[in-house]
Amino acid sequence: MSQYFEIHPENPQKRLIQQATEIIRRGGVVVYPTDSGYAIGCQLGNKQGVDRICQIRDIDKEHNFTLMCRDLSELSIYARVDNDAFRLLKNNTPGPYTFILKGTKEVPKRLLNPKRKTIGIRVPTNKVALALLEDMNEPLMSTSLILGKNELAESDPNDIREQLEKRVELIIDGGNQPEHPTTVVDLSEGAPVVRREGAGNTDPFDF
Repeated sequence: MSQYFEIHPENPQKRLIQQATEIIRRGGVVVYPTDSGYAIGCQLGNKQGVDRICQIRDIDKEHNFTLMCRDLSELSIYARVDNDAFRLLKNNTPGPYTFILKGTKEVPKRLLNPKRKTIGIRVPTNKVALALLEDMNEPLMSTSLILGKNELAESDPNDIREQLEKRVELIIDGGNQPEHPTTVVDLSEGAPVVRREGAGNTDPFDF
């Protein structure tokens, strides 16, 4: 059975956040809220956790994984960011965007896109997610929690509990979340390319 933590969406309880961090550091897989529905994640170096997430999501190793980062300085440790990209990131993080960038050697090779050596990077606005990332002091390897034939991430923690309570170590209930996917912006080849239009305004990337 999963642990199930109800965490206040505006004032996350520090004690519960710390307990969540301990579960993740022990190899646990976590479902947690973001500003674009719920995500599923694990510690960056947790190979078994990544394998389990792939099974739950029914995706293969070529899926574009995302590192959920707490701020821009952490992001720049794991992705190659030139001056132009840095300005765009600075002006648009945190926010409802996923940026595709070339990964650095700090990213395990198995998480990089095998052909392009890229990784998705996000800095969320959700306070529960940010509190968790702050306590972790490192990014979470994540992907949107899209189950079955659905096209959007799960938004209702009670539904998630019914489906996954025996398959993950922790479900964090941060309330119902919006079902708007992030806007995906590819910065890996220089000029920005919008790969998917979602919740984030695309005007800043219209070059």
